[in-house]
Amino acid sequence: MLAELFAVMAPVLAGAGLGFTWVRLGHPYPVDFVTRLVFNIGTPSLVLASLTGVEIDASTFGRTMLATALVILCMACATFFVAKLLRRDWRVLLAPMMYPNTGNMGLPVVLYAFGSAGFVYGITVMVTVSLFQFTLGTMLASRGNPFKSLAKTPTVYAIVIAMALLLTDTQLPLWLANSVDLMSGFTVPLMLITLGVSLANIHVKNLRSGLGFSLVRIPLAACAAWLIAGWMGLPPLAQGILVLQMSMPVAVFNYLFAQRAQREPAYVASLVFCSTLLSLIYLPVLLAWLMP
Repeated sequence: MLAELFAVMAPVLAGAGLGFTWVRLGHPYPVDFVTRLVFNIGTPSLVLASLTGVEIDASTFGRTMLATALVILCMACATFFVAKLLRRDWRVLLAPMMYPNTGNMGLPVVLYAFGSAGFVYGITVMVTVSLFQFTLGTMLASRGNPFKSLAKTPTVYAIVIAMALLLTDTQLPLWLANSVDLMSGFTVPLMLITLGVSLANIHVKNLRSGLGFSLVRIPLAACAAWLIAGWMGLPPLAQGILVLQMSMPVAVFNYLFAQRAQREPAYVASLVFCSTLLSLIYLPVLLAWLMP
């Protein structure tokens, strides 16, 4: 199990390591340009490419989506407690508390652990997290009118289109599906390289704080997901996947939002980095408990 888990995480570490090495060698890296490219082109394409062709019924989709939303809101409320505990600005910790890496890390782990039957639930959790992240997250990261910024966010429209395609069992035209798949290919690598660029300037104190944050967030997220899924009467498979997905490391997108808003991006990068490394330890334990 550890070997398969490391195979999922190795690209994350490799991408960040590439960005780290690139900057340490003295090469320039246009962070602002890459961030705009990822947000405006790469991410909408990635959402459409990930969700087209997935089969799920409306009832399952709705209940799992509601449970995920409740977990996200619980984590948002817990942010004020964690911020006071770590003596950090709650606005910096809000997104990392709410949005785990349910996409490029969570989905492969779910597929490996639970197969195609569980993958449907994993997709639903990812859609919900993405919907919150690219609506509320965009508004919080905006420096001007938040609603104007939201209206200019292509990913929001991509999520709406993808949800409509899911619920109506509709496919994109082949030419468009191929184009979207091609455009989505650069998104995750550029996110990870940009993360590594930020880690090149990270401070040791941020690493300690990042470790402390992860040790607090992971049990909170797992407990919230378990209790809410049980309260809503989700099937055991859906309950386990919700716990697993919401316990994933901090999503790389949180760093990009912090970079965009200029809200301590180096510190947020440390949260992503530390939680990802720590997941090598806790995810095998969590999977051993959740897997049938």
